[in-house]
Amino acid sequence: MRPGEPAAPDAPIGDRGARRASALLTIDLAAIQENYRRLCAHLQGVPAAPVVKADAYGLGTVQVGPALARAGARIFLVATIDEGIALRRALTAWPDAKILVLVGPLPGAETELREHGLLPVLNSLDDVDRWGRLAAREGFALDAALQLDSGMSRLGLAPAELELLADDPGRLEGIALTCVMSHLACAEEADNPMNRRQRDAFAAARKRLPGAPGSLANSSGIFLGPDYHFDLARPGAALYGVNPTPDKPNPMVQVVRLQGKILQVRRIDARQSVGYGATHRAQAAMRVATVGVGYADGYLRSLSNRGTAFIDGQRIAVIGRVSMDLITLDVTSLPEHAARPGTLVELFDPERGPDALAEQAGTIGYEILTALGRRYHRTYLAD
Repeated sequence: MRPGEPAAPDAPIGDRGARRASALLTIDLAAIQENYRRLCAHLQGVPAAPVVKADAYGLGTVQVGPALARAGARIFLVATIDEGIALRRALTAWPDAKILVLVGPLPGAETELREHGLLPVLNSLDDVDRWGRLAAREGFALDAALQLDSGMSRLGLAPAELELLADDPGRLEGIALTCVMSHLACAEEADNPMNRRQRDAFAAARKRLPGAPGSLANSSGIFLGPDYHFDLARPGAALYGVNPTPDKPNPMVQVVRLQGKILQVRRIDARQSVGYGATHRAQAAMRVATVGVGYADGYLRSLSNRGTAFIDGQRIAVIGRVSMDLITLDVTSLPEHAARPGTLVELFDPERGPDALAEQAGTIGYEILTALGRRYHRTYLAD
């Protein structure tokens, strides 16, 4: 099986947990590794630090982190301290792995970062000062990354704070900068002039600080070209199959397969309604299949009357409102044997994956992945 190529739709459900579940989520670890290798090849020698925050974008830090380590990754990024602790436990076979925590050293939690071998991203002068005081108490320099705001107005030192730090470099005493980073706001839009402005602002800001590796490019930023690569890239969603170049064919392979089971098929007559609010009414006699997935599983309510699914490669429509545990599909066009209780329905487009569902839901692939619920029976294809 090639990375990103799932088993046949009619593959038998062999284990008891899968038989009990009304929906199945298959995650291809080899495909994640292949995407990591493709990104590294595009970077031409610049290292890539995978972003595995939000439970590896909903796919499981405990499984995804070690798979990426086996592929060669040695620097990882998470959002929170708890995520960092979970990843550190998963990476016991790689004690040299560096784990950066994007929210930084929260007041009162600085020592927990140290206890678990986590490195904070310092986002403000207050962060810098508190990490410096901890270093002074411990009597040796402590590693950390420093984030600069180059135009996103989110986390990171604002220009005024950078001026203060540049004028008083002693505030960095006791801090060993492993990385100076910033974040692109519009990297998915290759021609957006803000990309160049942020790149130039970041390059100018680095000159005012002690020398340290620079990091600017996220998944889409990698495809803006070498001028954006600096010394370290930070790919996230692209690792998991989301297209980092939305205006072009996806250079990544698909990672995730989501299937729901048909629970019941019924015939309804013209003018009968389907689902809450009676938002869909049959124009003629039709067959409706009810599938055991709903918004409690991350199948977003905004997909009501607009989502699609696939049976035997044929696209079928979601009709009626998505409810907490169930969706309903129009299977009138299918032979009766193709849609019956127990039949597996593909809920992601086999070619476009979460991006296609996101487009129908009016959101982005990131949200589709991170919304995936815990009720799915999860299967990891070994790397």
